[in-house]
Amino acid sequence: MCGISGIFGKVDEDSIARMMKAQEHRGPDGEDLWISPSNNSVIGHVRLAIIDVEGGKQPLSNETGVYWAVVNGEVYNYSILRRELSNRHHFKTRSDSEIVLHLYEESGPQFAEKLDGMFALALWTPEGILLARDPIGIKPLYYGFDQQFNLYFASEIKSLAPELNPIAEFPNGHLLFMKNNREYRIWSFYSFPTPTEDPTDTSETISMIEERLRRAVIKRLMSDVPLGVFLSGGLDSSLISAIVRQNMKGDLHSFAVGLDNSPDLINARKVARFLGTIHHERILTPQEIFSELPHVVYALESCDPALVRSAIPNYFLAELASQHVKVVLSGEGADELFGGYHYLKEFQEQPKSFGQELKEITASLHNSNLQRADRMSMCHGLEARVPFLDLELVQYAFRVRNQLKLREGVEKWILRKVAEKYLPNEIVWRKKEKFSIGTGIGPLLEEYANKTVTDRELSDEEKVLGRPLVSKEECLYWEFFKPHYGRLDIIRDMGKSKSLDPGQRWRSTFA
Repeated sequence: MCGISGIFGKVDEDSIARMMKAQEHRGPDGEDLWISPSNNSVIGHVRLAIIDVEGGKQPLSNETGVYWAVVNGEVYNYSILRRELSNRHHFKTRSDSEIVLHLYEESGPQFAEKLDGMFALALWTPEGILLARDPIGIKPLYYGFDQQFNLYFASEIKSLAPELNPIAEFPNGHLLFMKNNREYRIWSFYSFPTPTEDPTDTSETISMIEERLRRAVIKRLMSDVPLGVFLSGGLDSSLISAIVRQNMKGDLHSFAVGLDNSPDLINARKVARFLGTIHHERILTPQEIFSELPHVVYALESCDPALVRSAIPNYFLAELASQHVKVVLSGEGADELFGGYHYLKEFQEQPKSFGQELKEITASLHNSNLQRADRMSMCHGLEARVPFLDLELVQYAFRVRNQLKLREGVEKWILRKVAEKYLPNEIVWRKKEKFSIGTGIGPLLEEYANKTVTDRELSDEEKVLGRPLVSKEECLYWEFFKPHYGRLDIIRDMGKSKSLDPGQRWRSTFA
């Protein structure tokens, strides 16, 4: 887990230094850059050391030094791929990132289809440069071109925004190859599955989900550094924690935050006692939440109310976890795959629309909850892994009948049936609460904004934006966002979520 950046077409060491500095929080364990022999490219890397702590420094080259790469993320099947390639290639490190170079030597651009993991990467060749991002978009990547059509890329918006305008989010599941003559093409190597609703009986569906989720968790336990779990006491994080506990030797550290006596803290304690984890919690105060709010918006790179609300507890949760571990497993993705949001009940009488809505919000996770999870964890030098978004589980989830996901008004019904094997019923059948509600932070922020933002300020900011703001809460976040990212190109691509009620969502009118 790291931060990557680079320029293709020229070498500007001042720019690359600024770009790396802007995302140094993503790599507290070291940094380095590499300049191409032709002096037309520079790639940089800031490192959070997870696999091969001592030897996995980047940028990395292949055996001959012909290809160079910087990689952000984890390749979970690297051991399998390494065994397949070791008789034809010499590996200089134990790092999972090195597999990218040798796979490219063997398969060319098709290498991306063979990677099982979360990644954003750049690979330099004598013919040009290649960018790639994982199918779900778990790891971030942004890019753009200057007036001379030099290509810039980086892991975060804040790294690129001072250097060029416009910039864009690199699409998940895509590759870009730019030749030395500046010709380039971009294409997809992954498509989200179409919901099919296979007529599998309920017991078999439960078994199929459980086995895929178990495998997804186990593969994400690989680490050369301490690993723990986020534990809110809700269904998703509790189920992940239970499977980790069954498959991990030694102590397991769990982490929870919230206002005093908030539901998440209370329920997390229950689950931690049941699983026998070493549990850590932080009781938040309103003042520290208000104090950190501007920094959270800056780190998040979005002013969407739903994302900011959930980013606040996520920020403090990551800070707490980073004091004890360097890797955590989290529950992102379950709500999208299995129908966890309250608003989805609007689609209950329209099964085809329900399935399509789940596909849409899963396919947009890269700039909603995954953006929040990535920025808040990496803000504290912490790697977050998301087992629910394992590709095998994603593929199967879109085959599950919709009536098993939302049944008799109960969200994620089928996932709750899976969890019955692992957790007490009071946790399994606990009513779904958003992270910001379970921690008590959502209502607090709404009240704070209503007291802090005047009617005049709301009116003035609406004039700046050229459109109505849906609430004073949205206005408050926009005021923190505007000095750093208040440009049309960034607003267009910024993370947005549908998880709030329709009247509370960010309503961008920009094309």
